[in-house]
Amino acid sequence: MDIASLQNAARTVRKTILRTNARAGQGHTGGDLSETDILVTLFLHVLNLPGRDPQNPDRDRFILSKGHGVCGLYSTLATAGLIDAAWLDDYLTFDSHTPGHPVRQKTPFVELNTGALGHGLPVATGLALAAKRQNRSYRVYVLVGDGELQEGSNWESAMTAAHYDLDNLTVIVDRNTLQLADRTESIVGLEPLADKWRAFGFDLHEARGNDIPDLIRAFEATRTVAGKPHVILAHTRKGAGVSFIEDRAEWHHRIPTTEELERAYAELES
Repeated sequence: MDIASLQNAARTVRKTILRTNARAGQGHTGGDLSETDILVTLFLHVLNLPGRDPQNPDRDRFILSKGHGVCGLYSTLATAGLIDAAWLDDYLTFDSHTPGHPVRQKTPFVELNTGALGHGLPVATGLALAAKRQNRSYRVYVLVGDGELQEGSNWESAMTAAHYDLDNLTVIVDRNTLQLADRTESIVGLEPLADKWRAFGFDLHEARGNDIPDLIRAFEATRTVAGKPHVILAHTRKGAGVSFIEDRAEWHHRIPTTEELERAYAELES
């Protein structure tokens, strides 16, 4: 897809997120919106998905470690035509294809059941190591929340990934600086975050995480460095794309009212 098509797809995903969360009466609107451009760039531009077959052993793997952002994932998969868009009508209902956190038994292209934070990168590291040992060409991508990096399991995995030179692994950090109730730096500070990843042996790239051309640049740059795992610090805004939601901690859990939904749609369509 060209840039304009990707940007249009991101607007569609944002509208789908808002509508889906509003219909369900719950969700994680702020985080869903902050990750949208990352997911659109991955699924419509970066990931190699031969035959669009979730069982193809040579497909690239993607793990949404910040599993509470699952409505963003479902909305992207639907926009990409990788799942039935009608499944979103049953989001969060009992035994649906679209539960409140990713479940691989329910939804295609979900590699790992996530929700308990700090699990995605350990499993992604294992998948990347398996690819190396089996001489497979697939790459592994994992999207983590910045607050999630307060979990020590991420840093154990980072140390392991660097030790095994897993240059087929790319970590994307949704660096929106907000978590459940406050700024990450007020709860448990992460900075200097770039220096930490470099110290753990990662090839580091920074990007404007709500800017699709800049994300493409960063993903392409990871292909030029061999012998190291990669990390993209994607500087995003929680609630990106809707002015009255952006950078507000209360929208971690909030959903739009009918009036707010109309306002948000007007902004996205302008």
